[in-house]
Amino acid sequence: MHWRPTCIGYLRTDVSGLAQLWDQGQIRKLATRLGYDFSDMVIYDPKFERPPLARLRAQATRLDAEAVIVPSAEHFEDGRIPGSLVRQLDVITVSPEETYARRAISPLSVLPPVKGN
Repeated sequence: MHWRPTCIGYLRTDVSGLAQLWDQGQIRKLATRLGYDFSDMVIYDPKFERPPLARLRAQATRLDAEAVIVPSAEHFEDGRIPGSLVRQLDVITVSPEETYARRAISPLSVLPPVKGN
């Protein structure tokens, strides 16, 4: 049995519109290609007037997700990836395909020097 990191999908119905099923398929396809175990699709509909990221954050925590995949940054307020979300999990956009990683590798100049023999 191989362990694969868990991811969830997220989209807004008002942004996807008629392409919602297409967007869902693209999210699942990218999750598979990147080697994630796809666990859930969080669909936000603004007509219910709940905070847009509340359910996404709750599901990510409940499922211990490593990443969320969205069709594009346009599915977030003002078309911007929320920094507070990136602190919780990696955010991956389908188009353009980009990853906003929560962990950054320190530059080599910051690492302590290696002692030789």
